[in-house]
Amino acid sequence: MLIQDVRNYCAINIANFGVSDLNELKWDLNHLPAVDVGEYIANLSRKQRAIAFRLLNKNRAINVFEYLPPEVQEQLINSLHDIQVAQILEAMSPDERAELFDELPAKVVKRLLRSLSPEQRQITATILGYPEGTAGRVMTTQYVRLQEGLTVREVLNKIRCQDKDKETIYYAYVTDSNRKLVSVVSLRQLLFSYPEASLRDIAAAKVIRITTDTPQREVAQIMKRYDLIALPVVDKEDRLVGIVTIDDVVDIIDEEATEDIQKLAGVSGGDETALCSPKVTLRKRLPWLLGNIGLYIAAASAIAPFQEVIKIVPVLAIIMPILANSSGNVAFQVLSVTVRGLGLGEVTPKDTLTLLRKELTAGLGTAIGLGLALTTLSMMWSPPDERWVSFVAGSVMAVNVLIAVTLGTVLPMGLKRLNLDPALISGPLMTTTLDAVGFMTFLSLISFALQVFS
Repeated sequence: MLIQDVRNYCAINIANFGVSDLNELKWDLNHLPAVDVGEYIANLSRKQRAIAFRLLNKNRAINVFEYLPPEVQEQLINSLHDIQVAQILEAMSPDERAELFDELPAKVVKRLLRSLSPEQRQITATILGYPEGTAGRVMTTQYVRLQEGLTVREVLNKIRCQDKDKETIYYAYVTDSNRKLVSVVSLRQLLFSYPEASLRDIAAAKVIRITTDTPQREVAQIMKRYDLIALPVVDKEDRLVGIVTIDDVVDIIDEEATEDIQKLAGVSGGDETALCSPKVTLRKRLPWLLGNIGLYIAAASAIAPFQEVIKIVPVLAIIMPILANSSGNVAFQVLSVTVRGLGLGEVTPKDTLTLLRKELTAGLGTAIGLGLALTTLSMMWSPPDERWVSFVAGSVMAVNVLIAVTLGTVLPMGLKRLNLDPALISGPLMTTTLDAVGFMTFLSLISFALQVFS
C-alpha cells in the first residue's frame, strides 16, 4: 500500500474510534513515519489524541512525542499515566526535553523533573540554565566522545557497542583527561582507515567549535558556511559539553526566518503559528495595531493644519494615498533585504556605507521612475489651472523614495551595531514615519505655492 493510501486509511479510522478495528489501526500508526503520526494526532480532538497515542508501542510513542506541538505534548502529559510520562521524558533527547519544558508551566516542570533519573535531571537542568537563543540551550549531550591513544579498531568497537543511541555518530570528538576538545574524526575517515591505525594520525586537530553562549543565529551561519552536520559546543575552559546537530539548525533557521518576517509585519514576539488559537492571534496582533494607530496620529497631525489647502486643491486627496503607499513599499523592500542580509551574515554594520551607496544608486532610478509616474497621473487628474501640483507631487515622491531607501538601510544597521534585533524596525513603523514626512513636505510645498501664485 502506498504511504498516502495508508495516511488516508488511518485518518478515516482515527475519526471513527468507536467502530474501527483498533488492532488494524494500531498497526497502521506504528508503521507510518513518526512525523506523519504526530501530524495526525495533533489534528485530533483531545480525547482521540489520548486514545491514538496509547495505541503506539513504547519506542514508537517516544519518537512520535517529539514531533508533536508543545500544546499537544502538554495535553498528553496531563492525560497519560505518570509512569508512561516518565518513560517518554527519560528517553527524549535532552535538547527536545528542554524545549518542551520551556513551554510548560513552572509547576508542571518541577513535577516532571522529579520523575527523571538523577543523571537526566542534571543534564536537563544544565541545558535550561543557559540563556534562550544560545548554543547551550539547543545543544544535545548525546555525542560520541573518544580518548586519545585508541586505534581505529577500538574506536569502531566502542561506537558499535556503546554509542548506538547517540544523537549522531558521523563525527566523534577526541578529548583529553580533562574533557578538553583535542580533535575530531569522521565516520568516513574511520571506515577507510586501517584497523590498527592510531586515532592521533587520522583525527583533525583543527576543530571548528562554538561556545555555550554563541547566539543560535551565528551557529546556523557557521554550520552553513562549513557544510557541517554537527558542531561541538565547549564551555569557557574549552571542555566539550555538547553538540548542535543539523536537525537543530534547520529548526533554528525556520524559527529565525519566521521571527524576522513576523516582526517586520508588526506581530508581537514573532512566533505566531498559522493554526494557533484566535486568542493568541488577538494578543499578538492587536497591541501593535493599536500602537500603530498612535503612531499614525503623527501622520494625521501633519495633514490636520492643511485642511483648507486640501479644500482649495481637492486633487491632493487623490495624490496623497499614492505618495504614501509607493514610498512605504520602497522602504519595506529595502528594509526586508537589509534585515535578511544581516540575518544570513551577508552584510555587517561595517558594510553600511557600501550598502547605502548601492541602495541609493538603485533608489535614484526608482525615485525618477516613481516621480515621473506620479507626475503623469497627477496631470491627468488635475484641472488645467492646477497642473503645477503634479510637478510638486513628482518631486516630493522622488525625495521621499530616497529618504525611504536611506532609512531602510541605516536603521537596521544601527540596531545591529547596538546588538539589538534589526527586525525590531517593523514595516508599519517605517511606513508611518515616511507618511508623516511625505505629507508634511508635500502639503507645505503646496501651501507655499498657493501663497506665491495667489
